[in-house]
Amino acid sequence: MLKGINPLLNADVLYALRAMGHGDDLIIADTNFPSDSIARQTRLGRVLRIDNVTAAEAAEAILSLYPLDSFVDDAAGRMEIVGQPNEVPPVQQEVQAVLDRAEGQSRPMIGVERYAFYERAKQAYCVIQTGERRFYGCFAFRKGVVPPEAE
Repeated sequence: MLKGINPLLNADVLYALRAMGHGDDLIIADTNFPSDSIARQTRLGRVLRIDNVTAAEAAEAILSLYPLDSFVDDAAGRMEIVGQPNEVPPVQQEVQAVLDRAEGQSRPMIGVERYAFYERAKQAYCVIQTGERRFYGCFAFRKGVVPPEAE
């Protein structure tokens, strides 16, 4: 255990979060997402796991350390519901609330069509599969920067 770091963030996830650079994407995936096959095509090349937690719990742990990119409008994305792209189910509402708290402001997620989401995921740095069993618990977060401390 480490002080100040959410215990859901295991060594593999912490390594990936630290190794990622500005503009790299990470994917938070539900249990139905093809995490293994997609993750093999990412920069990391293997799936990471934060088991037995919801997407919101995983997002809260990740966003406690992970800065979102402030230079782009698509720094946070959610997989759209097939045939209902504007519907935002409870799992996505929960993650949106976590995101807004972490950012200290409203940062609306963009909707990403299912197959476009798969393509974005293949280009990501890593895929983190959660224990989320609700449909459409899949999210993409683009890493931002941590500014230098003021002198």
